[in-house]
Amino acid sequence: MADPTTQSAQISSAMNASSTKESTYYVMELVYWRDPKKSAVAFGMSLLVLLSLATFSVISVVSYLLLALLCVTITFRVYKSVIQAVQKSEEGHPFKALMEKGLTVQPEIFRKYVDVCLTYVNRAIKQARHLLLVEDLVDSLKLAGFMWLLTYVGAVFNGITILILTDIIFFSTPLVYERNKIQIDKYIELIRTRVEVTLAKLQDKLPGAVKRTKAE
Repeated sequence: MADPTTQSAQISSAMNASSTKESTYYVMELVYWRDPKKSAVAFGMSLLVLLSLATFSVISVVSYLLLALLCVTITFRVYKSVIQAVQKSEEGHPFKALMEKGLTVQPEIFRKYVDVCLTYVNRAIKQARHLLLVEDLVDSLKLAGFMWLLTYVGAVFNGITILILTDIIFFSTPLVYERNKIQIDKYIELIRTRVEVTLAKLQDKLPGAVKRTKAE
């Protein structure tokens, strides 16, 4: 008979994998614009929030969003109250159906997403240790070069600007790639080949003690 602890770990792993697949599928549906309405809403709302953060502080943006929401709900509540008073109806609170719905986060769902996040966090910690402690010199040099490039990017753009550009690229690049896949793949392969050749030449110039160890 299988160990209950092992069975629990296997079930948890399967649930995490299933949750990750569902989340990935949903994100892919958005960025590839399978449902233009949902993608447009997601893109518009994310871009609006980022542009607001570029203009106002986080506190101001959150306050304005909550104030706008309150204006809508209060206006609707007063309107329905007036209509009920005029028509002498007893429909009750206009948001009664929403108020009766359970909006609490279930412990199982919370734990599931925490486990998924924990998997990514542990993976990131492991990769950071690999790079920062120079387990592989070539990989660490790649990180150093990337960070050096980011210093120039940071001198031109601030964090919010980069997030806005990332949001635009996130919702536009997959669609462009899908429509021009053959041409883009050709150029990507050409760039990848040149990078690999350059890294191979660089590695050949390194002392033998620090060259990348080939996997057996």
